[in-house]
Amino acid sequence: MTHGEQRIYLIRELLTEDPQYHNIIIPSDVLEQKKLLRALMNIRPPKPIDEDFLRIQDEYLAAERDQLGIVDGELLPSLPCDSRLVLWQGDITTLKADAIVNAANSALRGCFCPLHSCIDNIIHSRSGIQLRIYCDKIMSAQGYDEPTGQAKITPAYNLPSKYILHTVGPIIYGRVTRKDKELLASCYRSCLELADKSALKSVAFCCISTGEFHFPNQEAAEIAVKTVRDFLQGNTGIDRVIFNVFKDTDFEIYRSLLGEDQC
Repeated sequence: MTHGEQRIYLIRELLTEDPQYHNIIIPSDVLEQKKLLRALMNIRPPKPIDEDFLRIQDEYLAAERDQLGIVDGELLPSLPCDSRLVLWQGDITTLKADAIVNAANSALRGCFCPLHSCIDNIIHSRSGIQLRIYCDKIMSAQGYDEPTGQAKITPAYNLPSKYILHTVGPIIYGRVTRKDKELLASCYRSCLELADKSALKSVAFCCISTGEFHFPNQEAAEIAVKTVRDFLQGNTGIDRVIFNVFKDTDFEIYRSLLGEDQC
């Protein structure tokens, strides 16, 4: 199959899973086909699927990943004052590291909103439907939603990273409380502890809770930097922590916090 034929195959297979999709017509435009495929993946429940589908999906997503380009986290320049810290602006799903961090919701099965722009949705879309199935097994065995401030580890499947650390940050409804700050710090600490326990050497953090969960960016960054620095002072095998930002505003905040005058 060509890359385009793989995409059509995947769409058709997903459309056959539910009778309510029988009136959906596959668009001829490539971009619209990609949107439809992602939307179908986003809303698909965590149920078993044919191995042939997974094989073709993996080939397709690998080609999409390679087209986006892979950024090797080991080659990113570290901070002058601490060789273990990196500030990088870009798409975390293109980053090759031992683990990237996903800002998840408490169900920990990914975002079911079609084409949503949250990092949880994008990570699941590019990793593949195996990720939701794997997360569902973890959460079904646990028997309750993931508490805020804790973390789980899963394979990264079709992402360049080896693993994904899923953590649920605090949701801010009004002013930020001391408890909110403690829970956000716990997100970073839990991810680092789990990475250390799993013998991982490099971890890339997104800006946890600052998007859909409305934690103020400046305060969130201050907590992230302090928690990571405090953890690295202990006995840990982690030798590289990447602060990944996507927005220019976050880049400026972290650059100020991690600048030479803060060493």
